[in-house]
Amino acid sequence: MGTGGAILRLAGHPLQAMRPQPLGTSRVTRTPYLLVAPLTVVLIVFFGIPLVLVVVVSFFDLDKFDIIPTFVLTNYAEVFGSSLTYALYAKTITYALIVWAITLVIGFTVSYFLVFHVRSVLVQMALFLLCTVPFWTSNVIRMISWIPFLGRHGLFNQSLIAVGITDHPLEFLLFSNFSVVIAYVHLFSLFMIVPIFNSMARIDRAVIEAAVDGGASRARVITEIVIPLSKTGIALGSIFVIALVMGDFFVVKIMSGGQSSSVVAAMSNEIAILQYPPAAANAVCLLIIVMLMVAAIMRLVDVRRELSG
Repeated sequence: MGTGGAILRLAGHPLQAMRPQPLGTSRVTRTPYLLVAPLTVVLIVFFGIPLVLVVVVSFFDLDKFDIIPTFVLTNYAEVFGSSLTYALYAKTITYALIVWAITLVIGFTVSYFLVFHVRSVLVQMALFLLCTVPFWTSNVIRMISWIPFLGRHGLFNQSLIAVGITDHPLEFLLFSNFSVVIAYVHLFSLFMIVPIFNSMARIDRAVIEAAVDGGASRARVITEIVIPLSKTGIALGSIFVIALVMGDFFVVKIMSGGQSSSVVAAMSNEIAILQYPPAAANAVCLLIIVMLMVAAIMRLVDVRRELSG
């Protein structure tokens, strides 16, 4: 019987499958689903259902201020048939790319300094927390604080005139694309610093020391070791910054003085005059563009594999 039982087990005999399972196995199997169930419900109620409603409303018709629940492609035809829409999307993407590039340089430089040049962990944490000080106040306050600084009679212009660099105030500093980018960089730099700092802090110092002992220059260490090992943080920071810039309209509205606009600003104007279906169509298009940009970043860097590793 012992030999026969072994043969049945090796052959995968049906009688082997009929053997009763240990008590509690099904409970263990259900445990992960029970753990994620509350979060799943929250995501469905507060994210999934509103998103589906936006997509549905984007196909509704509009008669002046009356929304007609029907299926039409008029809203999307207006989005893709207007040259102004393409200009707004181009302006929004331009803002996102410029802010992304600047915050990437700032985030990488600050993180590299904190991780590899500050030896004391206590000082390192203190300087890192110092980067978060601006976030102790409202985004609106931090953004508006640039107006008296960059204004025609602001501190920066008066300082330039006092030292003789210019004899008249610089007009482009405020209520321009320049001021919009400055405000975005100020508001969102920390979203790039934190993930890059996190990734760099995980780099084994022995790898850096081995490369230096092998004769590698600092530039080569950065390009061949630090950057590849920090790509997860760079990818996450890029996703944060791009998504935040693409979804903002208040900074553009205030810091440009009404001289510039974005897709979200146009959506806000449409909502203000109760043009919900066109605003929903713009929202769907913007969501698709952001998802494509995020997908491109995720394709370049497998964030899940890097984080699990």
